Amino acid sequence: MAEIKDRENALIMETTKGKVVIEMFPELAPGHVARIKELAREGAYDGVVFHRVIDGFMAQTGDVKFGNSSKPSFAPSRAGMGGSDKPDLKAEFSNINHGRGTCSMARAQNPNSANSQFFICFDDASFLNRQYTVWGQVIEGMENVDKIERGEPVKNPDKIVSMKVAADVPG
Repeated sequence: MAEIKDRENALIMETTKGKVVIEMFPELAPGHVARIKELAREGAYDGVVFHRVIDGFMAQTGDVKFGNSSKPSFAPSRAGMGGSDKPDLKAEFSNINHGRGTCSMARAQNPNSANSQFFICFDDASFLNRQYTVWGQVIEGMENVDKIERGEPVKNPDKIVSMKVAADVPG
């Protein structure tokens, strides 16, 4: 298992394909890391599908409004159009490269429109640099991200079974 340096700034995400551990970067994107942790601690990501998965590019998830398969508001045709009931976040762009395993916030055209959705890069996506907020990096389980069902939209989507801040998980 990968060594988690700071359990307060790491996520343990169980997916339908297996476990993924993400190291978060609070020094780069403090507002985004705080939001991800807040939603994870509320259980908001549990049951949320990977609604947009493009081979060689990225796997997108995090629509806690329309993408949560365990809630009455689940609407597969609208997954990717929603967010949380919290206000949108101000962009925290950096010079970090969008490489394999990079975790970054999805947003609309407005740079300050990120809310709850995020994506994990399969391969180099440096064309996104300084346009999307990088908030973390997969440090374990990238092989499980690689197994996520592809599609835009995904016909039979994989999902986040649970996403927890590592500090909240015994061990």
